[in-house]
Amino acid sequence: MNLCRVCGNNNVTEILDLGATPLANSFLKPEQLNDPEPRFPLVVGFCCRCGLVQLDHAVPPEILFRNYIYVSSTSQTMPAHFAAYSDEIVARFARSSQDLVLEIGSNDGCLLQAFKRHNVRALGIEPAANIAGIANAAGLATMNDFFCERSAQTIRDSEGTAKVIIGNNVLAHIGNLRDFMAGIDVLLRPDGVAVFEVPYLVDLLRKSEFDTIYHEHLSYFAIGPLQKLFQSRGMRICDVQRLPVHGGSIRVYVSREGTGPDELPSVEELLWVEKSEKLDLLETYEAFASRVEATKQKTRALLSELKASGARIAGYGAPAKGNTLLNYMQIGRDWIDFIADQSPHKQGMYTPGSHIPVVSPERLLEDEPDYVLLLAWNLKDEILEQQSEYLNRGGKFIVPIPEPIVIAGNAGAGKAANVLQ
Repeated sequence: MNLCRVCGNNNVTEILDLGATPLANSFLKPEQLNDPEPRFPLVVGFCCRCGLVQLDHAVPPEILFRNYIYVSSTSQTMPAHFAAYSDEIVARFARSSQDLVLEIGSNDGCLLQAFKRHNVRALGIEPAANIAGIANAAGLATMNDFFCERSAQTIRDSEGTAKVIIGNNVLAHIGNLRDFMAGIDVLLRPDGVAVFEVPYLVDLLRKSEFDTIYHEHLSYFAIGPLQKLFQSRGMRICDVQRLPVHGGSIRVYVSREGTGPDELPSVEELLWVEKSEKLDLLETYEAFASRVEATKQKTRALLSELKASGARIAGYGAPAKGNTLLNYMQIGRDWIDFIADQSPHKQGMYTPGSHIPVVSPERLLEDEPDYVLLLAWNLKDEILEQQSEYLNRGGKFIVPIPEPIVIAGNAGAGKAANVLQ
């Protein structure tokens, strides 16, 4: 394993090997299907010194993010989440129209749009040129660059320091955390607050959410390692919230030592949770790896049994996590006929590695497959509501995480049964 990204420890222990896989968002055009497809190791390790769970192999960010296909605004869930998010940030911290709110990794500007209705001076920085272009075309000021000490200084020179710096599902993408934190230090006002949302390691382990592991996500955070990261730049966690989004996340509020809000009890409460979950023990991660393998075997057995009986199976949702699952479980077009997804950026493309065609959701009612593998399981409630007609016609969804269950429409949406116990 490489050196730990937080503490520099050179003794990071391998805990899970998901194989050599394509990049999770590297969808293919039809003419690319016969081209060589790059694959990279997807190996997870645990630092026994600081507790950070992290990938061994880092794909250069220029390859990962310069031409990106994920857009925040596609689902109904994320715009609603960001609307409430902006309300809270404005109420607690950005009370003046002159306060600068910077979002790192601002994607298509979904959160920036939410701040716009508050008359807040908001700026995004987004490395994917195609996605930054979408935001700027919508009138949402977005700088096309990676966030680091250099770009932070550029922003400071033109816009001044920021009262609030936000990073949603971006901290886990950073390979050079020291340079990233140096940028935060350059740009954050003395009384400012940095707010980061990250998938929570506790939820990942409890629910066996192994499919949230892919090359973009270099780190899998808990409060303990985050404290060490922020302390390295004279900062501290003053508050933390648990959120249901993305299968279980935390929103962490960070201020400079000696300034900003007082530390709230929520920080110690989650540290206690992490201790009770034994996140500091290697055995915890060995047990997780065993559960992941069991989920793979159960899911493959279910799909194999269904296909043998003559069932037609499709997929729903083409998120990055779905491609980790498909490639690790070696599920391809021999089992899945197509994958329906609402994103026009993915329709007409093929999934990396598994080469399953991505189509519009209307295809479900046109073809009426017997079963649909729900790859975007984190949006289960939203998708089941959208596809109520498919369920009413007798269609069934398979939810694969934490272990496969079947939701049978003819028994009523939400009627789920465990399979292959």
